[in-house]
Amino acid sequence: MKDLNLVPTFLWFLLLFPLHKAVANGVTPEETKQLRDEVREMFYHAFDGYMEHAFPLDELRPLSCEGEDTLGGYALTLIDSLDTLALLGDRERFTASVEWIGKNLQFDINKTVSIFETTIRVLGGLLSAHLIASDYATGMRIPSYDNELLDLAEDLARRLLPAFDTPTGIPFGSVNLMYGVDEHESKITSTAGGGTLTLEFGVLSRLTNDPIFEQVTKNAVRGLWARRSKLNLVGAHINVFTGEWTQKDAGIGTSIDSFYEYLLKAYLLFGDEECLFIFQEAYSAAMHYLYNDPWYVEVNMDSAAIVWPLFNSLQAFWPGLQVLAGDIDPAIRTHTAFFSVWKRYGFTPEGFNLATLSVQHGQKSYPLRPELIESTYWLYKATRNPRYLDAGRDIVASLQYGARCPCGYCHISDVEFHKREDHMESFFLAETVKYLWLLFDLAVGPDNLVENGPYKYIFSTEGHLLPATPQISLLQEHCSYFGAYCNRDSLKEEPNASDKSADSQETNGSRVSEGWVRTRFPLDSSSFKASPVSGLIKGLCPGLTHEQKYGISYLASVDTPHEDNSAKQKDTVVQSQAIVVVSDQISNQSLSGDGNDNNVKESTERELESDPSQS
Repeated sequence: MKDLNLVPTFLWFLLLFPLHKAVANGVTPEETKQLRDEVREMFYHAFDGYMEHAFPLDELRPLSCEGEDTLGGYALTLIDSLDTLALLGDRERFTASVEWIGKNLQFDINKTVSIFETTIRVLGGLLSAHLIASDYATGMRIPSYDNELLDLAEDLARRLLPAFDTPTGIPFGSVNLMYGVDEHESKITSTAGGGTLTLEFGVLSRLTNDPIFEQVTKNAVRGLWARRSKLNLVGAHINVFTGEWTQKDAGIGTSIDSFYEYLLKAYLLFGDEECLFIFQEAYSAAMHYLYNDPWYVEVNMDSAAIVWPLFNSLQAFWPGLQVLAGDIDPAIRTHTAFFSVWKRYGFTPEGFNLATLSVQHGQKSYPLRPELIESTYWLYKATRNPRYLDAGRDIVASLQYGARCPCGYCHISDVEFHKREDHMESFFLAETVKYLWLLFDLAVGPDNLVENGPYKYIFSTEGHLLPATPQISLLQEHCSYFGAYCNRDSLKEEPNASDKSADSQETNGSRVSEGWVRTRFPLDSSSFKASPVSGLIKGLCPGLTHEQKYGISYLASVDTPHEDNSAKQKDTVVQSQAIVVVSDQISNQSLSGDGNDNNVKESTERELESDPSQS
């Protein structure tokens, strides 16, 4: 395993010190510019189609050139597209869109909406656009803007808060914007649904000076992590009242994916060391039990027995996350494997069976997902390897020839026969074309808000731009362990042995001083002061382990006995010694990657180290 204490150092080096420019051998400098301009045209083909034929409904039907309400009936695609308009430098349309939303949008409606989708698409879109429109430093400041989007975001978030009123702190999956949670609402939610809210709600808390938004989402993360298995794995679905896992399949894809993502990004954006600690534990477990080099499988969270030898398209975000974590080598190998599936079909199906090396039955669609493109962008940013520009060119060709429709881009219902469906998700404009454009603009010589702007940006899971401004990232926070208070005097005591052991787990770029945790950002004495709180104050009590400081404890399942199967668990994960790249021909090659079959290419030979102590 990699030394995860190097996680934040690598990322900020990558952001602060761009690597040398390079253009692919196969993609000439002139072609790179043409591809960037072509992607820009792709955005406007879809955006103009939406505005002309679907607005103000939620999403576009690009074949019939009609609109449809899919989430809440509040111009979803326009909200999701706002920061892409700003990124492209389209001041006129960005301004017009922000002004229309500020005057016409309202959430006092009798609609039951998804907590997850509403947070990442609508709340995130409003906050990102607000931060751009209200700041002269972005170059897109709107003079007439008066925090209308922030007011809408706060109103929306307050309407989502009733969903968090559960015994575990993990929210319901849906809430009615006018009446709250229905009495018949399902008590089952996904791990991603409950654990992918911290960025948007955390930014809102900092902008409104109201901690409630961040508190409820952080408690949801704690509620999920406290119910992890002894292997530090989490399942896919959980009962928000009992805390019982209703689906114990652990993986990095469907229903779990962005739980991992927001753990790391909460540290990168907020300096949240608790989330970093959880990420390190969760990432180590994922690489130990789920990684079948170069693929990832789904296993039982308790036993680590493989239950699904399946690549699903949502896994494709993982190499990009590994770039942010500084774990580049496995990211390169996994991206190579994932992209081989795209090359074979022209798109990535929702499910690809690693045992039969064929499309999984019932999972043949490609709904214009951005995850593989996102990882391509991050790997090019990290390595400047020209092959990622070649990959981007192939992806553009697939979208142009296979998915382009009269008024936008179509959902592909069958990747084997390239059947098109009359639907275009809003995230096509929020993420898919955004990452493609950023890829080629970076190769040409970036001139955009992300690469050359006043701040370093963290992308939300919907691709929205969240800047590391002082207000957001340098908030004077008191690090506390959950539900505990210490006397002021105890914070100034000399650390004892157990303190030193716990503090050794603190990450690079942060330190504990007199009970207060300083973030990875440099702070001067004038900007970092303890709050004038008398009596009992939140802080770090001496004599506690890192887990005790943050209230991270293991809650054993009451209905499932756990056996000591460490040796057996280790053996259940089959490690391959080569990358298995899917060929263009049908193959019956198994997951192990036997090199005797000519339909499977082996590349980048790698001997894996096996350490029995890492269990």
